[in-house]
Amino acid sequence: MPKRRETIHYSIRPHDLALHLFEVVLTVSHPDPEGQVLSLPAWIPGSYMIREFARNIVQIRAEADGRKLRLTKLDKHTWRAARCKGELRVVYEVYAWDLSVRAAHLDQTHGFFNGTSVFLKVHGKELLPHVVDIQPPEGEAYASWRVATSLPELKARRHRFGSYIAQDYDELIDHPVEMGEFNLIKFEAHGVPHEMAITGRVPNLDTERLAHDLQRICEHQIALFEPRTKRAPMSRYVFLTLAVGDGYGGLEHRASTALICARSDLPVQGQAALSDGYRGFLGLCSHEYFHTWNVKRIKPAVFAPYDLTQENYTPLLWLFEGFTSYYDDLTLVRTGLIDRSAYLGLLAKTINAVNKGSGRLKQSVAESSFDAWTKYYRQDENAPNAIVSYYQKGSLVALWFDLLIRSRTRGKRSLDDVMRALWRHYGRDFYQDGRGVGVSDADVEALFDEVTGLSLKTVFDHAVRGTKDLPLAEALAAFAIQMQDRPRKGTPSLGVRTRKEGTDCKLASVYEGGAAHHAGLSAGDTLVALDDLRITASNLDSLLARYRVGDVVVMHAFRRDELMTFEVSLQPDTAPQVTLAMQEKPVAGVKLRDAWLKAR
Repeated sequence: MPKRRETIHYSIRPHDLALHLFEVVLTVSHPDPEGQVLSLPAWIPGSYMIREFARNIVQIRAEADGRKLRLTKLDKHTWRAARCKGELRVVYEVYAWDLSVRAAHLDQTHGFFNGTSVFLKVHGKELLPHVVDIQPPEGEAYASWRVATSLPELKARRHRFGSYIAQDYDELIDHPVEMGEFNLIKFEAHGVPHEMAITGRVPNLDTERLAHDLQRICEHQIALFEPRTKRAPMSRYVFLTLAVGDGYGGLEHRASTALICARSDLPVQGQAALSDGYRGFLGLCSHEYFHTWNVKRIKPAVFAPYDLTQENYTPLLWLFEGFTSYYDDLTLVRTGLIDRSAYLGLLAKTINAVNKGSGRLKQSVAESSFDAWTKYYRQDENAPNAIVSYYQKGSLVALWFDLLIRSRTRGKRSLDDVMRALWRHYGRDFYQDGRGVGVSDADVEALFDEVTGLSLKTVFDHAVRGTKDLPLAEALAAFAIQMQDRPRKGTPSLGVRTRKEGTDCKLASVYEGGAAHHAGLSAGDTLVALDDLRITASNLDSLLARYRVGDVVVMHAFRRDELMTFEVSLQPDTAPQVTLAMQEKPVAGVKLRDAWLKAR
């Protein structure tokens, strides 16, 4: 008889819901005879910051042959078990109280975890099959709990507790799990089953509208990458959604995404209008779904494979996050979920957001990508003056590339063709043989030239490696879209971003070149009075509205516990504010615009 292949086995159960503890039991049938090394990832793919997940292990013990085994900690997230004969069993508790898409959360209402937060890696055995037994919490109060995950079932019925299987450790940690009571929405996209599990109380949820709109998004993106076969890269897909009072975020995985949203963002039965919140939620779903191709399979070379013990630096996040940010809302207009005017409004909003911070003139999107670990994900009060977002400016880089390629090739080529070529060369077969190859920055630039037939080095120098503003007005004009400066209000500005602390008005950021900067005010200062009138968290704008640009006012502010006085010469808001409007000429531009934005 053929020898049965070794598997790594885990069980996980909600151990103490009030203390937010999962208990995990790891069983290794044939541990390393020199002493088995185990570790927990330091970060989770898609969120580029060292998270130190091992700090949430409350207690851990090892045993073999029914006896306690010495477990030596080697560094902040690594252990070595003493030599043993036979099966190694490691039992540990994980504190789960991070209400986000990145880690794990457990209480009496639900449980959620990413594998990076709870599953120790068994060194030397990462490529073996990994089986996990997901167990329910004890008690009749939880008898109605179900499971939502894209992990393949082994000895479990769909949505039930039981055993699930992954082909290796990388796959194991790429399928988050939700457990509890949830609304389950089902639809198919080009024949592939899709689900959305919504946890949290959402009165009068319009499930039919949500299924219909998500189906349009998913089918469009599948067809974008595979226009001929319309073959999805996964056999099943799950949107795991936590609805809360106020929240927003998403994290991509190979066959699912974890989302958090405000319950007010979800559609309400009987309300046909598209609210800003629901539009934003559809954009979030579109963004994370696009990642199924762009970053989960088409990957930077340094992510193939991930090194989850330390930072993985790449200058390409402008492509993987920025281009995804471009296509998320573009999908909405192409599928008819929003109209063209609304789409241009969203583009203008992004342009204005990028132009607001002077950091865009100091850091390129390639540098922003590389520095994500130390700057973008660890922003401080000076961030608007020092960095640029590879999400926002990256999406404008994608826009400029798309417009230039379409106009210079007279509509024969587009950014869609580049994305499909990236998919064919680097993504389509990434998981087929377990030896997928990532793309380098040099590969990207060469492929752009090859697909478009253009020489785009100067465009890369300007858009990717440079810090000058993009000439979007000229590019949009070729598509019969006019960029105009928005008329400025006469109200003066301090050039600050504020935050509310109780009734106090505190400076969160001071923009370079603004009135507050020139007067000497700093982030962290608490504004007290303007010309002897008290400033609160809610009245600063109304106080400033009584003055004119150029007026000099006296402001009092606390810096730490010291009262300081500043003379402020009020200035207009210097950040450019633009609007975008469609024109009827030139006719050639209208045709290009229709080909770019048309519903498909």
